Amino acid sequence: MEVEVKLEKLKDYLKDRKLLIAFSGGADSSLIAFIAHKMSKESIAVTIDNGVMPSDFIGNAMKIAKEIGIEHSVVKEDFLEDESFRSNPRNRCYICKNKMYSKLMEIAEEDNFEVVDGTSISDLLEDRPGIMVNYNKNIKSPLVIAGFTAEDVKNALETFKINYSKSTTCMATRISKNSDITLKKINRIKYAESLLKGLSGSEIVRVRDQDGVALIELENIGKILKSGILNHIDSELKAVGFKKVTLDIGEYGNSKKELVVYKPCKDEEHKIMFETELPYTINIKETCEQLKKIGNVKCSVEMGIAMLEIEDRNVTVFKTGKVVARRVINKEDAEKLLTEVLPNIRRNI
Repeated sequence: MEVEVKLEKLKDYLKDRKLLIAFSGGADSSLIAFIAHKMSKESIAVTIDNGVMPSDFIGNAMKIAKEIGIEHSVVKEDFLEDESFRSNPRNRCYICKNKMYSKLMEIAEEDNFEVVDGTSISDLLEDRPGIMVNYNKNIKSPLVIAGFTAEDVKNALETFKINYSKSTTCMATRISKNSDITLKKINRIKYAESLLKGLSGSEIVRVRDQDGVALIELENIGKILKSGILNHIDSELKAVGFKKVTLDIGEYGNSKKELVVYKPCKDEEHKIMFETELPYTINIKETCEQLKKIGNVKCSVEMGIAMLEIEDRNVTVFKTGKVVARRVINKEDAEKLLTEVLPNIRRNI
């Protein structure tokens, strides 16, 4: 589906609604804010400052909202006061998003706004347990409804010449799960990333705290690959408490996740076959209930399989996370089918 067609679907969905947008200033929420500001009956962008965001996060969000022209407010909440978040369990992202969206819904109810966020189809391919908050609280994701991938979003932003921030992920995601999130760890990560942004010129910088070992990921590592600079980084990061400093030599943030990949099949009747591997396990029972909304479903919880028939095409969802599309015309048809199926898949947390 062409981006122009998706944009029309997005505009139609946002038109004449009263919207509160979960706004980070990143690519996805910036596109939603831009279109909503033009098409909705009334719209406001709200940013949650949870105390564990990058140093320039709030400033960037305010700047981008002002450029778009949308009304914007910042709400401060210290998530480090919550032990369930601070203990950093495996479902940390669910806890964080649940807290954020509960606050947004509380604000929205005062003036009868509908809360929407910037989740895209590409997000459904990643290990993001927080997406279950959207389903549990009935938070709508217009980009998913319109079929936008991350690449589609960036193409649209380029077309409209909209600026956006590339540094919007919570600093807690840099800390190994089940290792307590502390202000000391957050501050040393902030310092390390600020230092590396200045030395490398990269917009995208991640310093992961893996039990006291710093793992550096950069958009462009070329500028720091000199012994003097590396020694400086090593001494600075150890000075703020890291035990060891390591570098991922790949370029961070440049990989593109394919929606589906072609898999040859010996069966002539089903010779066109595409599949994708989701990085999480599937709740087959709940997924079957959702899939019934879009086609005929055969389900076996015991076998861990859901089989969907939709417009003479077949999709099989396995509890392991594999999704296989058969009897499709080509890759484009398989991707279109997957954009219909993915929002109806329910993962385990």
